[in-house]
Amino acid sequence: MTDNRHRDAPARRPGGARQVTPRTHWLLLSVLTVTLSTALLLQGYTHHMFGITSDAVTGARGRSQTVPGQVTHGGPVIADAAASAHTARVKARTIALTFDDGPDPVWTPRILDVLRRNHVHATFFVVGTQVVAHPELLRRIVAEGHQIGIHTFTHPDLARLAPWQRSLELRETQLAVAGAAGVTTALLRPPYSSKNDALDDADWSVLKQADAAGYVTVLSTQDAEDWQRPGAKRILANATPHGHSGQILLMHDAGGDRSQTVTALSALIPRLKARGFRFATVGAAVGMAGPVQHAGPGAHLQGMALIKVLQAGDRAVWLLGVLMYTAGALSVLRAAVVLVAARRHRRQRARSRSWGPPVTEPVSVIVPAYNESAGIEAAVRSLLASDHPVEIIVVDDGSTDGTADLVEALRLPGVRVIRQRNAGKPAALNTGLAAATCELVVMVDGDTVFEPGTVRTLVQPFADPRVGAVSGNAKVVNRGGLLGRWQHIEYVVGFNLDRRLFDLAECMPTVPGAVGAFRRRALLALGGVSDVTLAEDTDLTMALCRAGWRVVYEESAVAWTEAPASLNALWRQRYRWCYGTLQAMWKHRGALVQRGAAGKLGRRGLVYLLLFQVLLPLLAPVVDIFAVYGLLFLDPVRITGLWLGFLLLQLAMGLYAFRLDGERPGPLWSLPLQQFVYRQLMYLVVIQSVFTAVSGTRLRWQRMERYGSLQAPPAAAPVKRPAPHETTRPH
Repeated sequence: MTDNRHRDAPARRPGGARQVTPRTHWLLLSVLTVTLSTALLLQGYTHHMFGITSDAVTGARGRSQTVPGQVTHGGPVIADAAASAHTARVKARTIALTFDDGPDPVWTPRILDVLRRNHVHATFFVVGTQVVAHPELLRRIVAEGHQIGIHTFTHPDLARLAPWQRSLELRETQLAVAGAAGVTTALLRPPYSSKNDALDDADWSVLKQADAAGYVTVLSTQDAEDWQRPGAKRILANATPHGHSGQILLMHDAGGDRSQTVTALSALIPRLKARGFRFATVGAAVGMAGPVQHAGPGAHLQGMALIKVLQAGDRAVWLLGVLMYTAGALSVLRAAVVLVAARRHRRQRARSRSWGPPVTEPVSVIVPAYNESAGIEAAVRSLLASDHPVEIIVVDDGSTDGTADLVEALRLPGVRVIRQRNAGKPAALNTGLAAATCELVVMVDGDTVFEPGTVRTLVQPFADPRVGAVSGNAKVVNRGGLLGRWQHIEYVVGFNLDRRLFDLAECMPTVPGAVGAFRRRALLALGGVSDVTLAEDTDLTMALCRAGWRVVYEESAVAWTEAPASLNALWRQRYRWCYGTLQAMWKHRGALVQRGAAGKLGRRGLVYLLLFQVLLPLLAPVVDIFAVYGLLFLDPVRITGLWLGFLLLQLAMGLYAFRLDGERPGPLWSLPLQQFVYRQLMYLVVIQSVFTAVSGTRLRWQRMERYGSLQAPPAAAPVKRPAPHETTRPH
């Protein structure tokens, strides 16, 4: 995840090397988002705003006062509607077969086969979206000598659209035809049109606008009514003309099951030929010269581009759907796994309440501090109030705000202050580790306070000689405001439920820096705390697991820590955490193929982190984009129902986690709001971290803001502190 050239370089604080933050990925992400959104808008408009439906859906028409009489009683082919309208009729004993709504991948080829066997040419009024989906069929239609007309792009009722939408429908369909088959056509059949006498004023306005755009409108004189699917015999009867007048026969090659149409057509053509009828395209049937022409290079290229863009939109929607279902499945899987694991973990702890003989030996508590003057006094006093013997080592890592002076001025017994030049948190921890005189070591951040029983509870699992480290239960102390509540929910529901699962699966990846205990000899065997990642706690924990030590979770060992109080501070903290975790995962990727405890970490812990803390957040933007797409173009009720379902699942997890932690469920009311701000911030952090890791950029250590909201708990009964001569440094 990081460039190996930087592995040995220490993380720097302000004043060191200049930080290089990647910016290209945000530009790339913005371009991808805009491109994807545009493709989805086009795809949504073309596929879901309208659609091919029954020819009877529009209902009764309005007045027809503006429709010229010569049109109402004239022929079905109408030209010059915007000026002096005139019409044309089909020649006697001539049938112009017309097929609407295609091309369709199933029925259009079958109809073409029937026409080829009978040596008949027809006119196909195509829908733009169908052309985009099946351009090869349009090329076959043209290649076999049939005529092309347009039937709009999305099959709307043009009379109900604004003029600009009508123009868009006609223009995009013409481009699709030009891109697919290299031709343009002057023939138009408006959707839901029928005979001349059915035209009303709104329809006439459509015909005039189409005429201004260069189109000749083609209506019908006989309707096979195959859109009703009344049966092949009924369609055959409807399509058979009475007398010898020429007809423009309306049929369909798409829009549903057209097997009845194929059957009826196979019988109709021989029957009418036997009666002396001939078959022709619309243009030939009325004597129109060249309604279909070769498209110019510009129109052909534009049409090809339109087809490619819309096809890409179709693929994007398909991919988004797959990714959304994948994200949904991962979310449900995670919820099921952590809830089952939390229940088993609780029962397991209830059955075996003791780790063994009580651990009473003194403990060294190391407090690395860099500019922690706001909370260091509360942190140190809380440690002194412990009901377990402790020595407290405050390692001041070159603070500039008087942190060390403040602690020394307190003159507290059992508290040592070690000053060192600024070298980073891992170096401060190693300094404290070298100065510790006890075998058991507790590490605590300078922005954290312990309860009186925290240290005692935290070290009890060391009664088991297999245990090398113990994770405590970190809780948010500054819970005021929405941001505080959201972090409180995350700590209880996210972090602590996961730790119960990791404990049960024996693959704990992180002992938090806020509250963790270790065997000193285990740390020394590893060479101390490594500084090659920004998540030194995660790196250290994974190293212990790979060394064969068991790492457990003690939920009763409670510590209170300050959480970021601004979005900017939260971003910096989580960016460092996430990036450091990615570094640690990459560093310890070898655990995937190891056996024993290391294999459990690799195949359980690392896979879990990859799925649910990397891939799932990366899929979260997909879910949001598809949700907006669904609300606009799909079924908003269904999309809202799915969102509420996931919200209820999260609420159930929250209620159970709060119950396990003994917390009041009141803050969970803000969970729905968390989905619209906090969640987006978290997945953007993951995106930023992944790009940073992939680019090999070294992220510097970032100090958190302190707010002074910590307070030491009431002092416990005096506890005998270990003196240097009372403990021996283990070999």
